[in-house]
Amino acid sequence: MKEQTGERIIGRQAKLPLSKAFEISLNSIKIRFWRSMITGAGIFLGIAFLVSVLATSLVEQHLPGIGDSAAIQAAKNRQLWLVIMSLLVCTVGITNSMLMSVTERFKEIGTMKCLGALDSFVVELFLLESGLLGIIASFMGWVVGFFSIMLIAWAGHGWKTVAAVGVGPAMLVLLKSMVIGCVLTIIATIPPAMRAAKMPPAMAIRTEI
Repeated sequence: MKEQTGERIIGRQAKLPLSKAFEISLNSIKIRFWRSMITGAGIFLGIAFLVSVLATSLVEQHLPGIGDSAAIQAAKNRQLWLVIMSLLVCTVGITNSMLMSVTERFKEIGTMKCLGALDSFVVELFLLESGLLGIIASFMGWVVGFFSIMLIAWAGHGWKTVAAVGVGPAMLVLLKSMVIGCVLTIIATIPPAMRAAKMPPAMAIRTEI
């Protein structure tokens, strides 16, 4: 009977409401504001670079003299290379920053696990936190990257070229940047989150940072 009661308690602990996990993650971002800004800066810069490449491609489609197939293929190859490099830099930066965050939060993680938090809940907290940062920073990166290119296009080629891009393609770039930024942030956070989840509670609590 006691074993069944213990199992029910553990089950309730493992299935804390998503809203509660979201609240804890949001509070963690607020408490570690500057650390969050460092992590967000990596996402922001990577997405801003990606969006600038995509926005440049949109502008070039409406410029005269871009009809040569060889020129188009060369531009696409250059764009693909720049996108891959920007995403790699973004992912590495996020992983490094989240690993540092785990190191700084040894005692917090140990305390949560001693109070009954299961490994899955610790992983969930880190993924939610990184997802929130990814969404916010990706949107800011889109704003800076897209409108910077539009301003450059307006200064160099006039308002007609900017207007020709249209709202639809701009929103599509926004959607792509938000999805890519959020997914990359979550993927990059998985190794640090797994490290935090596997940490023995007693060792984490007595660790001196």
